[in-house]
Amino acid sequence: MTKLHPNLFDILAICCLLFAVSCNHFKEQIKQPPPKVYVNQSIPISHIIDSLQIPQKALCIYISKKKRELHIMADSTTLKSYPVVFGFNPIDDKRTEGDGCTPEGLFVVRDRYPHKKWSKFIWVDYPTKDSWHKHQKAKKDGKIAEKATIGGQIGIHGVPNGQDFLIDMGKNWTLGCISLKNKHIDEFYPYISKGTKIEIEGFGTEN
Repeated sequence: MTKLHPNLFDILAICCLLFAVSCNHFKEQIKQPPPKVYVNQSIPISHIIDSLQIPQKALCIYISKKKRELHIMADSTTLKSYPVVFGFNPIDDKRTEGDGCTPEGLFVVRDRYPHKKWSKFIWVDYPTKDSWHKHQKAKKDGKIAEKATIGGQIGIHGVPNGQDFLIDMGKNWTLGCISLKNKHIDEFYPYISKGTKIEIEGFGTEN
């Protein structure tokens, strides 16, 4: 009796089928990380503030460079948090104009106003005395040029219209400002005023 052997085409077909099955099984084993959840992300900040009867002067802003989050807080409680991005060098503390860094430390709101490019602009009072101390020390240590300037015009603002993807992708696109989606800054902007406290923490200062 003649023994039958599968031809080359049948062997290739079987191999392709087995490979496809194994790939599908492998994909099923890979679990995609769940989307990041922000504090009270589905609740308007106005509802939170009104329901808790929080006075505007009790509000402050906390920004984590490490977590890429902006928190609207009352005392030590986060009322709501939002995703943000920073300057093109998001790791280091700001020392000089043009370094692409977002400054770290304690600040207050110097002013706030609508912005034709980025919806709203919350002006941070950089440079502070602490900022100047860091700047001068960096010069003394030879880390920046003797003629370097400290810079300014740091703020919290939105994105150009239709460019929310910059936030979704975590693209650090600014020259040192903090940027978030326009709908997000529009939401809490009415509750921010001159003198509102701002804390910006860096990678080396967080728990």
